[in-house]
Amino acid sequence: MTPIIFAIITAIGWATADIFGGLVARKIGGYSSAILSYIISIILTSFYIPFAWHELSSITPTTIIWLLILTPIGITPLISLYEGFKVGNPSLVGTIASAFGGLVAILSVIFLGEKLNVAQVISILAIILGLVISSLNLRSLNSRQILSDKGIPFALASLLAWGIYYTFVKIPLQNIGWFWPTYLSYWGFPLVLIFMKIRSIKLVFPKGRTNQLFMLTNAVLLTIALFSVNYALTIGQSSVVSPISSSYPALFAILAYFVFKDRLTKQQILGIVITLVGVLSLSIAS
Repeated sequence: MTPIIFAIITAIGWATADIFGGLVARKIGGYSSAILSYIISIILTSFYIPFAWHELSSITPTTIIWLLILTPIGITPLISLYEGFKVGNPSLVGTIASAFGGLVAILSVIFLGEKLNVAQVISILAIILGLVISSLNLRSLNSRQILSDKGIPFALASLLAWGIYYTFVKIPLQNIGWFWPTYLSYWGFPLVLIFMKIRSIKLVFPKGRTNQLFMLTNAVLLTIALFSVNYALTIGQSSVVSPISSSYPALFAILAYFVFKDRLTKQQILGIVITLVGVLSLSIAS
């Protein structure tokens, strides 16, 4: 029961954090929003280091290799998600990206030896169907305008990166606990700064107390959510924890509709509903 409780905390944290993150991203861009969020999270979580220092005594070369592989993967989805919020429809982008729980379930079965029941398989198929309906412009399949929203490529990138990260992060989590994998992943932000330098993307700071408060709130909520899901993964199955935590779009979609006031086509609404039903069914079936 404990893994489920922390997975639910994660879902609530992600949903509310993405609202504040989306508001800031529309002002300063996804790259700047994500990097500043990482830096704030590093400052906040560094105070816990003395209490987790002893866990590093059990670190192995294999764990180090996994951390080096997962760090660049782990910092990618938040950036692409916020870039998607900036150029596309937040409700649609958030729903697609959050469907990574289905991918985690599949990868966990293939690579970690976990098992799925019939209800979970059906739920995953529903998620895939919902993604197709919400992502593709079915009226333009014969043209170049296949994707129905400019934010969808960013959402799919987030889905893929999160799916890979939350499948394999369980390996270092089992070795050094719930704190270090997330904390060390934050330190991948210099890689993003280098990429921004190469692409001539400026680092922008939020102006005004309201945007700065939104930025701080986003970082705090993300930190709580990330550590909650990591703790849940250390004591529960990936194929159970990730689908439940990724059910946050049910709350996010409602909040985003009122906050961002973006319109959706009937096809996109249908796709979002099917995806949400699939994610929630996967959570219940797990």
